[in-house]
Amino acid sequence: MLASRLLSILMLLQTRGRMSATALAGEFEVSVRTIHRDIDQLSAAGVPVYAERGRDGGFQLADGYRTELTGLSQSEAEALFLAGLPGPAAQLGLAEALELARLKVTAALPAKVQPGADRIAARFHLDPVGWFRAAEPLPSLQTVARAVWNERYLALGYRRAGQNALQQRKLGPLGLVLKGGTWYLVAQSGKSIRTYRVSAIFDPQMLDEAFARPRAFDLPAHWQRASKDYEASLYGGTAEVRLSTRGLARLDTLGHTVAGAGHRTASRPDRQGWVRCTLPIETVEVGARDLLRLGEDVEIDGPPALRAEMDRLLSAMLTRHRARRSRAGRRRRNP
Repeated sequence: MLASRLLSILMLLQTRGRMSATALAGEFEVSVRTIHRDIDQLSAAGVPVYAERGRDGGFQLADGYRTELTGLSQSEAEALFLAGLPGPAAQLGLAEALELARLKVTAALPAKVQPGADRIAARFHLDPVGWFRAAEPLPSLQTVARAVWNERYLALGYRRAGQNALQQRKLGPLGLVLKGGTWYLVAQSGKSIRTYRVSAIFDPQMLDEAFARPRAFDLPAHWQRASKDYEASLYGGTAEVRLSTRGLARLDTLGHTVAGAGHRTASRPDRQGWVRCTLPIETVEVGARDLLRLGEDVEIDGPPALRAEMDRLLSAMLTRHRARRSRAGRRRRNP
């Protein structure tokens, strides 16, 4: 911890210039006396740091003292700062390491490159979590990440969607993927390569047994293929619907696959602006619930089973709301 703080102090003085002991103490949440001892150790190690007294005084490095990263272009430096995602880094337990690395890079950049890198960090923020969603609790992520990095087998419990029982698995971890704010583990199970949602992993244990990761395995290429296959297999049927102009515009709420199919198959608008189109659905039950999100801007033409399921859902909702309104009315009449 001390060595890390000393290095961080050095980088801060190199990037920000003069800083007071109070400011440095606040930065590292230590006492001013501790900062003074740290400065003494830096001086003893040959770092040319000196103090200026007075109202605007503080600690400062001797002019010209810096280490530059030679060969790093302006665009390369900007890309480094754009690539740092503080949220995912914190989930992986690397937030402090990321901040220190960025500080080191900033301190070591040539003076003419520093402003561009700082500008990127101040003007671009990457938030991988979708709207109306919070980041998932991920108590298993750091253990899983260590197993991926150290190439060790994982023993864990896994709970599939809609199931209560945990399935015990022994997996060879191949990589971690962050997709739309959700972490996934790509792992070898037997001879198959499968995908596991990290939030559904419980009590992971990194085993001493080494996992021989296939040399030819390409994580980005595998994920791209697996994602396409998953999306293609997800939809097991189609729905024939009529959509208002607003309903057609709101298809994006059902996902890009549904929206794309709707726009591709949309007929010419009728006099009221409604169009007919064919939409992919997972199942009759899931399709009915998804289409309910379009409210009065959708009409179901087929298949009959989907229309019947929509009728059932709407009738159940109407009955429940009428019954509640009736009970509320009786309470008002009979206080």
